[in-house]
Amino acid sequence: MQSLSLPHHQRPRQRGVALFVVIVFVMLSMLLALWASRTSLFNEMLVGNDADYQRAFEAAQALLQDAELDIRNENPDGSACTATNCRDKVADAPKIPLETQDVTPLLADLDTKTTAKCSHGLCTKRAGRQDFWNKKDETGLATGEFSLASMTKTVGSVTPGARYGQFSGATLGDADNPTNPILADRSAANRGGWYWIEVMPYDESSKNSGLIVGAGGAATANLLNLNLKPNVVYRITALAYGRKGNTMAVLQQTYARQFVKD
Repeated sequence: MQSLSLPHHQRPRQRGVALFVVIVFVMLSMLLALWASRTSLFNEMLVGNDADYQRAFEAAQALLQDAELDIRNENPDGSACTATNCRDKVADAPKIPLETQDVTPLLADLDTKTTAKCSHGLCTKRAGRQDFWNKKDETGLATGEFSLASMTKTVGSVTPGARYGQFSGATLGDADNPTNPILADRSAANRGGWYWIEVMPYDESSKNSGLIVGAGGAATANLLNLNLKPNVVYRITALAYGRKGNTMAVLQQTYARQFVKD
């Protein structure tokens, strides 16, 4: 049989619609893959940042407990601190006041310090701006206010803040394998963690007023007397940096050291 062929101008034209559809689907697939990878990366960053903050938060909690040990001059097991680095054994470190007559000389001495009115972790009550950790430099500060840089800057042999275990019997284990790598990092002022203890005299009249601890019964039955000696409370500020540069956790608590009556 003889085949018939159409003239060239009568042959059906191929418009390439299938190729165009394939290209569109390939581009959509690439966009979906890119979106999925960016979403996965973003979620990974969120999880990493949260984990880093949690580590810094736990380090700050450990610093609060260490500051309490410093105030009580104790080891973590509750025994008296007798090591050479305990505060009462360090010659140039200010001492925790044990008697009423010790408070005024201590505050007067701290008030003369150029290191943010602090020395070795003991400070007078801060005036003005309280959240010094949110102020990185000295610009725009009023008289008597301090920045984070001034609260961690060493002048001579005096540093305003104290490190974990610096004045207590607490340790971080082996130097090559510390139990808390964040607190063990002391390579720079903006690494590791710090705590500051503000010594604040309490109103003498509060000794007999007590604190309300429950409800019901006679009015005096719900009061817990403040058996302070001397009549001083402490505000502890603990700051810990994370492993990432922008991670920081800050905790504060007010601590009243109660004594058991004889």
